[in-house]
Amino acid sequence: MSYEMLVSYIQQFGYLALFLSLWLGIVGMPIPDEVVVMTGGAVTVNGLLHPVPAFLLTYLGVVSGLSLGYLLGRYAGTPLLNKLRRKKKVDKALEFSETLVHKYGSFAIAISYFFPIVRHVMPYVVGVNRMPFRRYALFSYTAGFFWTFLFFIIGRYAGDHAREVGSLIYEYGLRFLWLPFVLVAVWAIIWFAYKHNKPGRGQA
Repeated sequence: MSYEMLVSYIQQFGYLALFLSLWLGIVGMPIPDEVVVMTGGAVTVNGLLHPVPAFLLTYLGVVSGLSLGYLLGRYAGTPLLNKLRRKKKVDKALEFSETLVHKYGSFAIAISYFFPIVRHVMPYVVGVNRMPFRRYALFSYTAGFFWTFLFFIIGRYAGDHAREVGSLIYEYGLRFLWLPFVLVAVWAIIWFAYKHNKPGRGQA
């Protein structure tokens, strides 16, 4: 599915298109989740969708897709992981996921959200290792909420450039996490300077 098709589906089916695009991401949709989430934010600016239900269906799509991965890992077990390891990129992501779990325990689930591919294979890993679903849901759903909110808001500011910005973030992962904070700092500096240099300020 191309980006143009994604936008077309959103125009036709609205919130359901966002949910299904992210839910099916667990089985290898060609459009990165970052791009889909940011597109969900972008289409709320022009009034195509309302922000609150668009965000909620986007969030539910993210956590539902990853929960499916957890269930597959828990009940399909090691044979599924062995099958996934045949793909080089996935194998590296699995090894990295296992390293994160070894170092950070349950917090690895939250960390994995900010690494493309790793985000999708982490649920398999913790599922195979029989992590209780309550613990998985606590870390995954909480981190998923903030991850979705971050990219949804970026999408609202990116607008028509959501695909390009989302693809860059997907490509470089954590290297771009600092960008929102820098933009906020720049905006605050500009706003502060503007307020203190307003014409007539300080004049009698």
